[in-house]
Amino acid sequence: MKPMTDFSIRSIIGGYDKNFTYIVTCSRTGAQVIVDASVEISYIYPFIRERLSALLVTHTHGDHIAYLDQYLEAFPNMMVIGHTDSTQIKRGGSFRHINHDQHLKIGEMTFLSIYTPGHYYDSICYQLDPVLFTGDTVFVGRTGRVISTKSSIKDLYDSVYNKLLTLPGNIRIYPGHDYGGKPTITLSENIKISPLLRAKNFKDFQHKMDEYERNRKPGS
Repeated sequence: MKPMTDFSIRSIIGGYDKNFTYIVTCSRTGAQVIVDASVEISYIYPFIRERLSALLVTHTHGDHIAYLDQYLEAFPNMMVIGHTDSTQIKRGGSFRHINHDQHLKIGEMTFLSIYTPGHYYDSICYQLDPVLFTGDTVFVGRTGRVISTKSSIKDLYDSVYNKLLTLPGNIRIYPGHDYGGKPTITLSENIKISPLLRAKNFKDFQHKMDEYERNRKPGS
């Protein structure tokens, strides 16, 4: 497992709804990667070095690509990486298609793509041991919601229970929004505090999701 000292993560909060944009920097080469274009570029400028290599898109809901054009104008050589079906972010040669279980080598960092549809049809999580950038698939304290026309609760259940919950418990989650009691959490800790991550089966997950929606407070 790659030690944390091989890279650093800077979390920047802003955007439309307590969104996170992450700047990941390779300690060995200085190469940098952004996860989601969710905050204005003025927020990230002070922390960008010369070697900004790529922007990883977790999914194409508007708040996660809100400032993509700003980023591309400022960093025209930056590669934008997202799911093959993410037509909203295809910008000619600057866009790289990615599917499930592909490795991305950037500097000395190796990201693994995990295709996780459900919250949205083109959702991808990016694993960089020992962390996982989950977008809106999993937050601190719960899973994502299924509230758009291209959402699927069945796909979300499969993505969470058959892909993410099979990962080691010490994986640390970096979500797309600051909705929890703290900004990041390990997978095992998250399971303990989240009923939506402890469903017995799909039917039970549906029941827990319905209960969550009935009791949900705005901004959570």
